[in-house]
Amino acid sequence: MAEGTVVSTAAAHPLDPLGAEEITAAVGILREERNLNERVRFAGVVLNEPPKERAIAFEPGADFEREAAIVVVDAESGKSYEAVVSLTRGEVVSWEGIEGDVQPPIVLEEFDECEQACKDNPEYREALAKRGVTDMDLVIVDPWSAGSYGDEEGRRLSRALTWVKLDPEDHAYAHPVDNLVAVVDLNGMEVVRIEDSGVVPIPQERGNYTPEAVGEMRRDLKPIEITQPEGVSFEVEGHEIRWQKWRMRAGFTAREGLVLYTVSYNDNGRERPILYRASLSEMVVPYGDPRPGHFRKNAFDAGEYNVGALANSLELGCDCLGEITYFDGVVADGAGRPLTIKNAVCLHEEDYGMLWKHFDMRSEETEVRRSRRLVLSFVATVANYEYGFFWYFYQDGSIEFEVKLTGVVSTGALPPGEKTRHGQLLNPDGLYAPIHQHFFNFRLDMDVDGQRNTVYEVNTESVPPGEENPHGNAYYAKATPVKTESEGGRNVNMASARYWRIVNESSKNRVGEPVAYKLTPKTNVLPFAQPDGQVMKRAGFVKNHFWVTPYEPSEKHAAGAYPNQNPGGDGLVKWTQQDRSVEDEDVVIWYTLGAHHPARLEDWPVMPVEYSGFMLKPEGFFDRNPALDVPRPGGNGHCHNGASG
Repeated sequence: MAEGTVVSTAAAHPLDPLGAEEITAAVGILREERNLNERVRFAGVVLNEPPKERAIAFEPGADFEREAAIVVVDAESGKSYEAVVSLTRGEVVSWEGIEGDVQPPIVLEEFDECEQACKDNPEYREALAKRGVTDMDLVIVDPWSAGSYGDEEGRRLSRALTWVKLDPEDHAYAHPVDNLVAVVDLNGMEVVRIEDSGVVPIPQERGNYTPEAVGEMRRDLKPIEITQPEGVSFEVEGHEIRWQKWRMRAGFTAREGLVLYTVSYNDNGRERPILYRASLSEMVVPYGDPRPGHFRKNAFDAGEYNVGALANSLELGCDCLGEITYFDGVVADGAGRPLTIKNAVCLHEEDYGMLWKHFDMRSEETEVRRSRRLVLSFVATVANYEYGFFWYFYQDGSIEFEVKLTGVVSTGALPPGEKTRHGQLLNPDGLYAPIHQHFFNFRLDMDVDGQRNTVYEVNTESVPPGEENPHGNAYYAKATPVKTESEGGRNVNMASARYWRIVNESSKNRVGEPVAYKLTPKTNVLPFAQPDGQVMKRAGFVKNHFWVTPYEPSEKHAAGAYPNQNPGGDGLVKWTQQDRSVEDEDVVIWYTLGAHHPARLEDWPVMPVEYSGFMLKPEGFFDRNPALDVPRPGGNGHCHNGASG
């Protein structure tokens, strides 16, 4: 590509994700200008988002600049770089080395190459032979991240774990090769060392879960048909979505997966902003088993594996049900070539039961409304686990996030007759699943009726006995402003029904109070790893459920830009040490959602979905119930709104 060549773009808005042609062009410009060798890997090629003010002020049809942010790993030199490429001007804007003892995410190609490097290594094959495994075609290798324990020596490493199939169609995770770790240099694709802590018999009981393996299926399920004979109620134009009174944009990155932009609600003709940007910021899965092959299982699935790049191609009737609109996810592979994940994001409507109802006992008249919600979702497979990420938008102005955890638990093997308090035995053959937790951090760039917001923590307090509480029944909700970052590191408290309000002091509702949205916890948990444990140094964001920072576009990931092999102290724990003001500022809230998983027998061989999530709900944002104008249900002859009896 000639220097300075302007790249044409199909993007209609500055926040549209990069398309395949743009990824190809950006990588081509960078390769040519920097004379990159063939051993470089591309660990990320995403939109370099424009300044927030520019994106908000954009008018349809106006010109705008397109830039790509690219992360490069040079396998030859062992160094890594960040680049910004202007597609508008056809040139490299910046090229900077990544400082510190950190590594960019592991890319898909490294999965396969790591497995092959292990299988080609004589010492690895010898370790398997001691366990009776000689057929390498039945061996699978998962390249777990190495973490940071002082033995990485500046290399880009994986600690590869092994499972083996009994035949080509077998479920490999039923047969872990425990006490065996292959440490692999991903740049040189060579096995650095084999850590063999002693032979444990490989469990032989199968764990297949297809209908052929399970046997007779249930025969008493009748069909449920979801139909919308008049079509869907939402409109999609490019990446913009309009539904009911909601308006938003859908984006997608390799690291975060689905990204939501410029979420607003039309209140009697006035577009009222709520969120500028919402996405998964980081996630980590710390395991609680101290045994040799398990204590370093601490996967940062976003920052170490690019969870968005692992998104599934969703299928109608399986992953999504009803009248579906899909968005493709376009990412770059390790060679910098565009890879299109068809149907990566699913958009549809769901009936969600009762929205509101009242039966007037005196007039014997009923008014009831059915709730409907808009669903945006994607599902990613990270080796054994599946994660479903679901955003729900409701007619009453509420927003909900829900993660659905399923797939296969990570397994190990115990010597015959043994059990462990650090996991659940899954069968008499020694197969077990270690106890673990999942933590997800969400970055929510709030713009509640504008960019100047203040966060209040709300705790409900009982009034002590006395003149103010003579009958012992009095209690109230007490709101305390969060003025600086140091005051924003907080945890869920069920005893005080704690939640957090994001308030716009300059925008008042009809009773003269400032408008607000509140973040309400649902399920959550705190980490059980020791405070000075290595995973806690790297995943400091899990120490608090709730954080507040002023808007800073470079602060996007709760564990820092590069958690892979990062020794720790990065991200939120570092940024909030500045103790910046967050009062009447453009604030970002970060919510850490924890799911606790002591494995059950019922989680094997494939795990029923576990749910965890949180809510964003209007609190004084509207002057009354905004869903009063939802029409009565009708058309089926069974609902008697307004009728007697």
